[in-house]
Amino acid sequence: PLVTVRWPVVDPENLVSSDVLPLLQDADSVTVLLLGMGVRFVTVDAALRQDLRQAGIGLEVMDTGAACRTYNVLMAEDRTVAAALIAV
Repeated sequence: PLVTVRWPVVDPENLVSSDVLPLLQDADSVTVLLLGMGVRFVTVDAALRQDLRQAGIGLEVMDTGAACRTYNVLMAEDRTVAAALIAV
């Protein structure tokens, strides 16, 4: 089932695992997390990448517009995807 929750993150520069992992607690078998970083690309902390990798979740980082488009494509393919989006 599709679930939407408010994500209070507004600053991609200081994103850490504790900002993302709670979003995935109720997600069933998410294999890919799309991280929409607003209007520009920001490098993601290595610890966050490692935590997601250990949870068996791939991470794709892009601007929010691209993340929205990619989410729609992957959902249409019945992929188990989640998106964490910073507003533009």
